[in-house]
Order: sequence, then structure tokens, then C-alpha cells
Amino acid sequence: MLLTAYVAFAVLLAICLGLEFSACRAKLTVSACTNPVFLRFQLDYYQVYFLALAADWLQGPYLYKLYQHYHFLEGQIAIIYVCGFASSVLFGLVSTSLVDWLGRKKSCILFSLTYSLCCLTKLSWDYFVLVVGRILGGLSTALLFSAFEAWCVHEHVERHDFPAEWIPATFSRAAFWNNVIAIGAGVTANFFAEWLGLGPVAPFMVSIPFLMLTGIFAMKNWDENYGKKRALSKTCIDGLKCLLSDRRVLLLGTIQALFESVIYIFIFLWTPVLDPHNPPLGIVFSSFMAASMVGSSLYRIATSKRYHLQPMHILSLSVLMVFFSLFMLTFSTNPGQENPSESFLAFLLIELSCGLYFPAMGFLRRKVIPEKDQVGVMNWFRIPLNLLACLGMLILHDSDYKTGTRNMFTICSVMMVMALLAVVSLFTVVRNNAELKVPSPQVQNESSPEL
Repeated sequence: MLLTAYVAFAVLLAICLGLEFSACRAKLTVSACTNPVFLRFQLDYYQVYFLALAADWLQGPYLYKLYQHYHFLEGQIAIIYVCGFASSVLFGLVSTSLVDWLGRKKSCILFSLTYSLCCLTKLSWDYFVLVVGRILGGLSTALLFSAFEAWCVHEHVERHDFPAEWIPATFSRAAFWNNVIAIGAGVTANFFAEWLGLGPVAPFMVSIPFLMLTGIFAMKNWDENYGKKRALSKTCIDGLKCLLSDRRVLLLGTIQALFESVIYIFIFLWTPVLDPHNPPLGIVFSSFMAASMVGSSLYRIATSKRYHLQPMHILSLSVLMVFFSLFMLTFSTNPGQENPSESFLAFLLIELSCGLYFPAMGFLRRKVIPEKDQVGVMNWFRIPLNLLACLGMLILHDSDYKTGTRNMFTICSVMMVMALLAVVSLFTVVRNNAELKVPSPQVQNESSPEL
């Protein structure tokens, strides 16, 4: 597994570089924004946001390994993860209202403090302290995915009065560097944990300086802004009405809940499946992130003018690929006949599918869900998503270790079959809906005004 992990990482990294180089050459003819005020604004946002992302990704490769290092059983570790998922549900529901009320800048500073405390709890061998750490991690994750982006959008539109059309450029670049940071974080975590021999707690300690810098730069360089006060009950009621009144929204929510809950279970299971074969966990994690980046690049290529595939087609392909990967895992994790290389390949396919899935799902959500109902609908989407993930963890908790993992992959395969049925239903509903398609180059040229 040691050689396999390094070879896979090198190959995937080479593919990433090749795809990004081709994309850069294709963009040479497109004039980039050179507004110095806008570029300075982006820099102020990126230096805070990227530090926060680096701190978050550093904690990914060795979380399960750390609990295992403290001699907790798989069932006990599953309960810790369940606490994390439960806190994600709770704080995810209130995070938007909390951020709007407290202020986006203060929320980002709060993120740096709560996540630092979460990392410090990893020094303890006490089970209760580690559970509290996971709950703090749920709060921090909710803040990470709400406060930073909300601050950026408000500053972009309200304070600087930049054109709204420039917002995607900021987030597109952030998404690219997010993948790069994730790959680098895996290598860095591996360096401290294994190459320096500091153990699985080391990456969490390395995260703390990044978190402190996140808070310091936000405090120093950012202005405070607030959102409109919205009643949580009204937001949720409006979101539920939208969910129940539009079959497209309901089917999208079903696909998201099934797909992403399987991904959460995969995040829990990949370490106990591969770790007995002594792979470098940080390099394995970086390989996963590189595979996801390849998927994102393939999505951009597939939806480009040259190939012009539609997001619905790519969403279907991603769900089908995950089903195939899980089917492979039901055989490669068979007790007594484990095949770690095959399992590793299946995990890479799952990550590749994620790279295809998330931009496709993001496109469809933006088209189907009205902007005013986005927050409320997403809150409802998160509930079944996290409940399914928690249920999976609890089933594992009550299962025999050797057969439980294989049985869980079997259950996940069934869930992906259900997701495929939901995709087919969505196809029948939207097959004549031009709004959910990327416009063809001819249509774009005809509709674009003359310069």
C-alpha cells in the first residue's frame, strides 16, 4: 500500500497539472479583471479564507487514526462521529441567523477560537473531552461554510459596489485553490505525523497557528457587516413550502441526502479499511483530494463549448460511478479476502465522482431553488442528509467489526440505487426544461449584446 499510495498520488497530481495547464491555455484569450481595488479586495478575502481552509483540511487525514491511537473501539469512534454530525445539523440550522445577528467578521473570529479549542481537545485521552471537541468542530464547520462567503458577498455588493457579475470569479478561484490547499494539507499532515514521527495528534497542533492567523487577519483587515434579521421559523416554513410545492426541488433534495450521506459514511470508513495495511494516510488523503480536483476539471471540460454535456448528465454519471465503487467495495472488504488496492481504487473513484457531483448539483440548485428560499431549503436538505449519516454510524456501532464494514457498503449501494431512481425521476420531470441546461454556444452568441 505504501508504494501504491505514492504512485497514485504522483499520477493524479500529473493529471491535475495537465488539465489545469490546458485550462489556462484556453483562458489566455479571455481578458481578466485588472481593477486594482477589486484585486486588493480579493486578496484581503483570500488571505483569511485560505488560512481557514488550510486549518480545516489539515485535520482530515488523521482524525480517525487519532481516536484509534487512543485505543477506542470502532463503535466508540462511531459515536464521536455521530456527535459531530448531530452538531452539524443543529448549528447548520441556526448558523445563518447567528452570523447575521453577530456579524460576519465576529463570526469568523469566533470560528478561529472554537476550532482552536476543538484542536486542543485532541490532546486529551478523555472520551467526554473528545466528544465535546467534535461538537465544537460541528459549530466551527457551520461557521466556515456560512460566515466567510456571506462577508465576501456583502462587501462585494454593498460596500465596494462592484458588479455582481464579478462574484463568480472570486468563488471560482477560491474553489480551485481550495483543492490545491487540500492536496498540500494531506502532504503536510503526513510530514508531521509520519515522516517526523510526531504521531496523529501533530496535524491538529499544526492547525492552531493557521486558525490564530485567520482570526488576527480578519480582525485587522476586515470591516464588520451584518445581514438582515430573519426569523428562523419563517425561513424554515418558506423553505418547506418551496420544497413541497416543486417536485424538482424535492427530487434534488432526495438525491443530495442519499449521495452526501454516503460520502459522510465513506469519510468515516476509509481509514479503518486501509489503515491495517499501513499506507501513508496523509498521502492517501492527498490522493483523494487530487482525484476530486480531476473530477472538477473534467466537469469544466465536459460542460465547455467543445463537448457541451449538461449538468443533469454529469450528475447521473457521478451517482452511477459511486454505485459502481460501492459495489466494488462489497467484494474488496469481504472478511478474510480483503483487497486494499482495489478498495483504494474504489475510494479514488468516489472522490472523482464528488468532483463531478458538487458543481453539477450546485448548478441545478441555483436554477431550481429561488434565491429567497435557498437558506430555508438547504436547512431542510441537511436534516435527512445528516440523519442518514448518523443512522449509518449507529448501525456500524452495533455491528461486528469484520462484517459491519462490508454490510455498510452494501447498505450504501442500496442507497445509491435509490439515488439513481431519483435521478431518473428528475430526468422525466425536467427533460424539456431549457432553464436547467447550459446554453449552447450558438444561443450564447445570439443572446449576447454587441460590444
